[in-house]
Amino acid sequence: MKITKVLRVFILLFTILFLVSTASFAAYADVQMSVEKEPVTRLYFTDNSYFEKKLVEKDLENKEVTLQLSVVNNEIPDKPTGELVLVIDNSNSMRENKVGDKTRAEVVRSSAQKFVSNLLDGNTDLKIAVVSFSSNPTIDSQGKYSKEGTEEDANLVHSLTNDESELNSSIQKIQDTGPRTDLDAGLTLANKQFSGTSNQKYIVVLSDGVPNLAIGHNDFPFDYQEVIDTTKATLKSINDEGVFLINMLTGVSNTSSTPPGFSKTYGQIVEEIFGTPENPSYGEFFNITDDKIEQTVTEEIVEKLAPVFKTLKDIKVKDVFPDYIVQNFDFSYVKEATHGDISASIDSSDNSITWTIPELKAGETAVVQYKLKLKEGYDPKILDQLLNTNERVDLSYTDFDGSTKTQTTTESPQLKLTEPAKPIVPAETPNVSPIPLPAAGSVGLVVGAASAIILAVFLFIKNRNLKDIK
Repeated sequence: MKITKVLRVFILLFTILFLVSTASFAAYADVQMSVEKEPVTRLYFTDNSYFEKKLVEKDLENKEVTLQLSVVNNEIPDKPTGELVLVIDNSNSMRENKVGDKTRAEVVRSSAQKFVSNLLDGNTDLKIAVVSFSSNPTIDSQGKYSKEGTEEDANLVHSLTNDESELNSSIQKIQDTGPRTDLDAGLTLANKQFSGTSNQKYIVVLSDGVPNLAIGHNDFPFDYQEVIDTTKATLKSINDEGVFLINMLTGVSNTSSTPPGFSKTYGQIVEEIFGTPENPSYGEFFNITDDKIEQTVTEEIVEKLAPVFKTLKDIKVKDVFPDYIVQNFDFSYVKEATHGDISASIDSSDNSITWTIPELKAGETAVVQYKLKLKEGYDPKILDQLLNTNERVDLSYTDFDGSTKTQTTTESPQLKLTEPAKPIVPAETPNVSPIPLPAAGSVGLVVGAASAIILAVFLFIKNRNLKDIK
């Protein structure tokens, strides 16, 4: 009998606890969220490029909002002006080596065509010529390549023009002609294509082999040191004339082996002539593998040629939240960062997330989105207050001219939470105070109070039972 009574009491207490907690959650559901301010915050790099923060979605019924951070580089990269000669290796090795299902020659030439199209698109201030080089295949009556080591190791494919169609058609028709590589002849012929006009001049070399011929040096076995010295002297002479040189060497894999009768390795020969990518002898030097040909030609070399490529670098966005946002709202990403890296969660040491973007090229936009959702266990003190979604945003970056700059904004979208209106007390019972619903942020308090009630009733019953026993 006593057990039945105790069981009934506990059922009653459980029911009371359930009703109290349900009232609490009902109160959370009734709390209303509104957006009081929706500014589109911008920090400008230039008139066209900027950082932006804005509220992009609001689900007020579920008490959540989505905010977006973006970095927009709307600049148009400058394109080179003046005269450029594209010097393309057409030795037999270009045809004999494969890059996937294509020959190395096909990849280099298709990349060269894209290079030409890129530079001439909307640009009438640049003229391009094309020269090919290898070794002259003409055999004299004695069965010798008598024209090797002469200027005839190079051929003019097309003279200076800004006709994209003609240039690309000429590049397509280049044939592999000789077994050896006379870069010296290619450079010499290329330098002769420039006009006397006072403008910027460029030579871009696309080759796959270590030079083993030079003008005036065609004896076999070849004297590599003479080839090295002659080729390097030609590069220096062109550079000293103010021509901007870019050399791309691809597929040189035998760097540790040595040419017949020579003590230096192919790798040492390359470095003596061209230097290293980090420390080139003249201009710029790309020493790459075949899988990087198209990217190097169509992107990296183009960037080197542009007077100002207008790439934003070392971008760092630090979004700092107020304490009341961190404590009362759940944070989660809706859209991961399209560029760079961003904090996985809010850093508790300074209430911030940090977004780093190594570089953002002209025409690119970086975006990330995150959501703030009111917690069920929120603090009632934030009710009826204007809540800034962030305290500030700090921005730092490297500008187009290489200088480091910083900016800050405290402008922020604002939220407001309001609780339901309290019941009106009827006039005839002025002494009866209304019983407010528990605030949504007081779930712990409610559960604690209910637990205290249960404990008190339990002790009461236990004490009563002890008295009955006595």
